[in-house]
Amino acid sequence: MKFTTLLSLLLCLLLALNSGCDKPTAEKQDSKPGTHVHADGSVHSDEHGHDHAHGEGHAHGVGPHDGTLADWGGGKFHVEFTVDHDKQEATVYILGADEKSSAPIDAKEITLTIKEPSFTIALAANPLGSEVMGGSSRFVGTHEGLGVVMEYEGSISGVVDETPYSGSFKEEPHVH
Repeated sequence: MKFTTLLSLLLCLLLALNSGCDKPTAEKQDSKPGTHVHADGSVHSDEHGHDHAHGEGHAHGVGPHDGTLADWGGGKFHVEFTVDHDKQEATVYILGADEKSSAPIDAKEITLTIKEPSFTIALAANPLGSEVMGGSSRFVGTHEGLGVVMEYEGSISGVVDETPYSGSFKEEPHVH
């Protein structure tokens, strides 16, 4: 085999390995930073320009409220952390095993612990309009530390039917 033929084959192999393929994803980055186009066609603007993933070994992706997902109870439940920096408010949603449907629990509050800046707050039950008394899938609380625009890391804990649950999360920045 001639040297030029071998070199051409090697170059083609390198190009093929380097090019990869585009895999379909549930979410695409739009032309504006911090804007996402979801698989259903809806557009979400992320005011602080970061993606949401969870920190327990495998990514769940973005939750139904565009927040960061974490496992709660070995997959029985999931929790979704969202933050509104202007209101200095965190909202956590309790979701089912499918990571999408609301899973109301009988609890008056759950606990949010943020690593940096370090603080812990109680999030009070704030039932969605379709939820009946005694059950809530939404919990809300405020703290001045939530006014800082950054990727948060922490844990969410609570008790469901006398069983304690806890899950860790970590917001991740976009990789551009």
